[in-house]
Amino acid sequence: MDFAPPSGLSQNIHHPSVVNTGRPLKMAAELHPRSGKLIGLSNSNRTARRNQPVQEFNHGLVLSKEPLRDRDVFTVRIDKKVNSWSGSIEIGVTALDPAGLDFPSSATGLKGGSWIVSGCSVLRDGRSVLEEYGRDLDQLAEGDRVGIQRSSRGELHLWVNGQDCGAAASGLPPKLWAVVDLYGKCTQVTVVSCEPPPLSAEKETIEQEEELEEEEEEEEEEELFDVFNNAIVSFYQGGNINTPTGNGGVGQGVVTGGMTTNDALLFHEKCGTLIKLSNNNKTAERRRPLDEFNNGVVMTNRPLRHNEMFEIRIDKLVDKWSGSIEIGVTTHNPNNLDYPATMTNLRSGTIMMSGCGILTNGKGTRREYCEFSLDELQEGDHIGLMRKASGALHFYINGIDQGVAAAQTPGVVYGVVDLYGMAVKVTIVHNHNHSDRLRRNNAIMRALSPDVGRPRPSLSLTPDAEGPDRLLFHANCGQKAAIISDGRTALRPHATDDFNHGVVLSSRPLRSNEVFQVRIDKMVDKWAGSIEIGVTTHNPAYLQLPSTMTNLRSGTWMMTGNGVMHNGTTILDEYGHNLDRLKAGDTVGVVRKEDGSLHFFVNGVAQGPAAWNVPPSVYAVVDLYGQAAQATIMDDMVDLPPLPEDSSEGPTAMSPGSPCSVGGASTTNDLRFHHLHGTNAVITNGGRTALRQNCRSEFNDAIVISNRCLRDGELFEIIIQKMVDRWSGSIEAGVTAIRPDELEFPNTMTDIDYDTWMLSGTAIMQDGNTMRNNYGCDLDSLTTGSRIGMMRSATGDLHYYINGVDQGVACSGLPPEVYAVIDLYGQCVQVSITSSSGPLDNSLCTSNITEKSFPIHSPVAGVAHRLHSKHGKNVVLLGDGCQAVRVGGYAHGIVFSAKELKADELFEVRIDEVDEQWCGSLHIGLTTLAPPELPSCPLSGLSPSLPQLRTKVTWLLCGSEVRRNSVLQRQNYCCSLDRLTVGNRVGVKRCSDDTMHIFIDGEDMGPAATAVAKNVYAVLDLYGRITAVSIVSSSLLEDMESVKAPSLSSDSCSEGEDDSSPSEPCALVPTVMAFLENHGKNIQLSNQNLTAARVSSYNQGLLVTAQPLARQQLFQFQIDRLNPSWTSSLSLGVIGHSPDRLNFPSTACCLKRSAWLLQRDSVFHNSLKICENYGPNLDTCPEGTVLGLLVDANSCLHLYVNGMDQGVAAQDIPSPCYPFIDLYGQCEQVTIVTNNVPAVGGESGETRCQGDMEKADMVDGIKESVCWTPPPEVNPNKTCEYQALCSRFKDLLTLPDGYFNEDAKYNLCYCESCHKLRGDEAYYKRGEPPRDYALPFGWCRFALRIKPHCEVSNALKKWHIAYHGTSVGALRRTLDHSQLLPGTSSIFSVSPVKAEGPNGYSEPEENSAPGREVPRVRLSPTMRYSGMEIFAPKVQFQDPRSHRCHQAQVGFQVCVRPGSYKVGPQTLGHSEPLDPRFSNSEIEWITKEQGGTLLYGLLIRVE
Repeated sequence: MDFAPPSGLSQNIHHPSVVNTGRPLKMAAELHPRSGKLIGLSNSNRTARRNQPVQEFNHGLVLSKEPLRDRDVFTVRIDKKVNSWSGSIEIGVTALDPAGLDFPSSATGLKGGSWIVSGCSVLRDGRSVLEEYGRDLDQLAEGDRVGIQRSSRGELHLWVNGQDCGAAASGLPPKLWAVVDLYGKCTQVTVVSCEPPPLSAEKETIEQEEELEEEEEEEEEEELFDVFNNAIVSFYQGGNINTPTGNGGVGQGVVTGGMTTNDALLFHEKCGTLIKLSNNNKTAERRRPLDEFNNGVVMTNRPLRHNEMFEIRIDKLVDKWSGSIEIGVTTHNPNNLDYPATMTNLRSGTIMMSGCGILTNGKGTRREYCEFSLDELQEGDHIGLMRKASGALHFYINGIDQGVAAAQTPGVVYGVVDLYGMAVKVTIVHNHNHSDRLRRNNAIMRALSPDVGRPRPSLSLTPDAEGPDRLLFHANCGQKAAIISDGRTALRPHATDDFNHGVVLSSRPLRSNEVFQVRIDKMVDKWAGSIEIGVTTHNPAYLQLPSTMTNLRSGTWMMTGNGVMHNGTTILDEYGHNLDRLKAGDTVGVVRKEDGSLHFFVNGVAQGPAAWNVPPSVYAVVDLYGQAAQATIMDDMVDLPPLPEDSSEGPTAMSPGSPCSVGGASTTNDLRFHHLHGTNAVITNGGRTALRQNCRSEFNDAIVISNRCLRDGELFEIIIQKMVDRWSGSIEAGVTAIRPDELEFPNTMTDIDYDTWMLSGTAIMQDGNTMRNNYGCDLDSLTTGSRIGMMRSATGDLHYYINGVDQGVACSGLPPEVYAVIDLYGQCVQVSITSSSGPLDNSLCTSNITEKSFPIHSPVAGVAHRLHSKHGKNVVLLGDGCQAVRVGGYAHGIVFSAKELKADELFEVRIDEVDEQWCGSLHIGLTTLAPPELPSCPLSGLSPSLPQLRTKVTWLLCGSEVRRNSVLQRQNYCCSLDRLTVGNRVGVKRCSDDTMHIFIDGEDMGPAATAVAKNVYAVLDLYGRITAVSIVSSSLLEDMESVKAPSLSSDSCSEGEDDSSPSEPCALVPTVMAFLENHGKNIQLSNQNLTAARVSSYNQGLLVTAQPLARQQLFQFQIDRLNPSWTSSLSLGVIGHSPDRLNFPSTACCLKRSAWLLQRDSVFHNSLKICENYGPNLDTCPEGTVLGLLVDANSCLHLYVNGMDQGVAAQDIPSPCYPFIDLYGQCEQVTIVTNNVPAVGGESGETRCQGDMEKADMVDGIKESVCWTPPPEVNPNKTCEYQALCSRFKDLLTLPDGYFNEDAKYNLCYCESCHKLRGDEAYYKRGEPPRDYALPFGWCRFALRIKPHCEVSNALKKWHIAYHGTSVGALRRTLDHSQLLPGTSSIFSVSPVKAEGPNGYSEPEENSAPGREVPRVRLSPTMRYSGMEIFAPKVQFQDPRSHRCHQAQVGFQVCVRPGSYKVGPQTLGHSEPLDPRFSNSEIEWITKEQGGTLLYGLLIRVE
């Protein structure tokens, strides 16, 4: 393409030797030969191209050959762009000399005096200095020209297609080089010129700047007038005088205007009566915001284009009104519209987002469109919308797509914004990329303190008549609540009519360490659920109270049931005492400590830390929900227990000289991630979990750091929870002496060049330089579930721990105060801090108990506990049974409590002696084994160690693992018992809710096991290092028994386990199951409540069984009817509480209390995903599929599909539990199966009549097609889209139908959903002698017709199964001969070999000529080898239905006569194993015999 030089220039751009005689010192319009590592220069260094443009998006930096002269515009033309990336060309200037520059990956990484225009932002040394400037460079197309200029006044100017965009920055140094970054979409540019602009263009720019300066002076005068008026009003009201600090305030330094093209989205001149436009119509503000709340409608100056983003930023809010900004589209032309007071009053052509819902023509069409509510957004948040080319309307909150709001939007629509209520001022945003960093940081800060950005009122609106310090309830309360007794009591007057709208808040914020405690005065029995308590940052005077406090999505922490929720999301599943079991007279409380941690109290007992980083000035909240009808504030502080101080005993303590100690000792579980972190990192779960967002498009900028420095000997350990296979490299871990608030987070932590030590792969790096290679572990090889820990010892050595194993000293000489650092780099996406984090170096532990004498008096009131006289053979009891000593060996140290433990009775011991020559440590738990039943001689009645004790049911803690009869139930339950030392205390309690709790140094570790039997003894094992313990607890006196509510599950099914034995199992009588009459509103029951149908819509189809599910009973139901009009399908699971009072939500995923849900191929617990890729995808289950649920004796939940067990889905299922089904989407009707189909693995299929099986049934082994082959009417093939796609490709091959079996039920799909539905195993045996073969997962088999000749019965029963990859062109000829013929099937699979070939595979046949070539055919027992592209070449085709292009491969499943082939190694040179079952040395079968193979099925794979 030829380009004419700009007006006034005489230089020919194709002849650089031609010089403009008017400027003898002309600068060369060339690029510097040094450039980014992916740049290729050509055309005399005038053209730059980024290599690998589809694979790489950066490293495309180029600079001018010489420094710029004043007024010269260095102009480039965009030659090529690609659509693979976001972002595009970036241009600017730098004071760095390219001759010695170490080129960064992008221009925004330039420091040392660099100004870069990126999108429509201006950055100086990588930091944004101007967010909205000029044209958006990301929108430029091929052929557009962009230039950069330093004016004679030292200002930076951007030129786009010959037009000056105005001053972007000022105060530039005189010597600067032009910078161009071929970033993202931009892949090639050419330098056009480097000349001054025409004088006419400069003159026009100067005039525009003068006009802008005059406009700004006028605006400043108006704002000074407003300030003066506000000052007068504030003076008379006694307030403070505040000067404006927003946009356009006095003293703005940089001119942000520039020229705006007519094409840019602006606000229309015609607008609401109270609207004032400024900033070239990019900013709209509602006048008199404290007096008026409406008449603030503004619209865009032109219609929106398809796929064009219309985005605004909230600049100013006021807290006076309810409701806030509304945004949407309208078909009305602003020139002809009579603007309404609010846009929702318009009854035609308008779609608006209001709150979290969608209004169409003023009427609600979607009540809960997204999780974000516009009423909760803060200043600085962004709201956008886009009309897609398909007509779908999408809204965006801070850049996050909220999904389809309306499916069909008219073609011509204008953007509209209603500055309603709290919303006062907004600005149109043209840059949708580089403000993401600011948005994320704002969102993070608001997560810590949601009131950031909003002014907090200085005075309460309701003065306290009884004194300003007394805690009372605020007068503003829920719709169904009332405040009485001078603000001390809150109640729901009509508690039997409504169960919610009972939220009440404190009248003032809580002080640090101030306990807010209420007593439950009155309860009703009608509802499920009960009182909830917590804190919020929202001021009750301005809060629009929700129906329940857990619906609030910002600034709220609540304890609900036995869980803790933050902003409506569960962050702790099993925490403290269950509030739903409290009775009238019980008390609950909450306190925020000075360190920002949140603690709850139940009946004066501290439940432990529930959340961290809670901001100060939070209000207490009580939700009188469900059964709770009335509560009173307990403000008599004399009756309250003192605030518990952190224990200083045992390993939790540290010496006074330990680093980072604040006020002495601290708890071991206060390690969290700091709220400051890399831009792509997100901290959740109360600071315990860190993840990298946009993990498939971003691989770095995700550094997280500990919230405090590590103490000596303290282990900081994380577990990898999620990885992606998109990138190379993975997690990096280490320590740094840099404080988080002083750290400028780099892209990766190895970029830091001071005070940082990191492990990257196997390399130990200090300050970015490698100190040593081949350290004891490789972080790049770790997988999901791996644990990484780091510890600084007392001597200053850095140790790493992988899965709890010390990898040795990594480096030495570390300073005393270091922070743990994790870099979520590359493949690693999400990690969480484990409960094992804490003190590890026992030499640093300080104990307040150093005596070795055993206690005589119990430290608590009551009768001291005793140990039973029956014990292990190496144990001696002393001190009247209060102490136990192991006198020999390392095992046989089991001891029991003398009596059964009562409910909520703590049995606790202290460790008195350890022997470091042994490994292992104490085991502790509960057992149904009664010691009196043991034989008198201790030598023959007990196992050597507690994990081997299996004669009765035993729950125990081993290390940090919870086991039941030695079967692992839970990992990482608490800090490992292996770390205990002298003076530490360990206890066990069986709570009234049938759970086992472990206590370490008096701290409750939470529920360790559920469904624990009632008649249990405490049991300990003095194993390994632990040689002596003494009892420090006492039994409960009769008059001191617990006053807590009894457990709802009084009959524990675990009791029966005492009398059961493996040889004589109890005969279980299955409970007859039926659906409960209480169900979702769209459900209709019939057939004696055995059949349920959804009669309308796609949701509200939740139903629960009326009877609980007994252990080992299989509950099954059949899918009767599917409606393909909807997407998705049913889900199922169990709940751990009675459904009689269940408030049925619209879908099962909204169940958040004691609920386990199986949805698609994932498992959820209380709406949080706990497992992926489990079982088949339930959305693909066809009509006739039988699904089942079973809870085994170990409290594990199993899913059954057509009688096939899919394995354990979840553990610790409580008893009783109730199955539930959600008839969602496609699934419209189910029926309970009443014939009690046995839950067996592969036996049920034998009930099929042999006469119903054809010979083709036998090929893929017993389990694949005989054990369970669905009948034709329930075969999943008819709903499998993958098989339908493969079938359409087969039709394109135009192969005669006579080659294929007429019965389609023998065509099997091996996609993931289908083979999981059938319960296929990966490998089977076939033939005589039997030989393994693999099922062709990922392929689709079409059964071939087997001709009557060939010994079919022998071939199907005695021959082996193999696979043969071939080409599409060879299919017809192979099928014509019904076998693989040497030399005819495929050039890839048949090769002639010399008679003297290697490996003995081609020895000369008898009487053969010496030079004869013998063709051979390659087979394999696995399609992982035969399906490789060298054997089965890919062909491209277009799907006749969807018209999308795909790639396909073909092959054959064949029967091979035993003895007709030889086994040999693979011949492709692969070193990695191709199939885990078959060695590479035995993966290839070679045959030369004609008639030795029989074609059984055609295999097709489509990508």
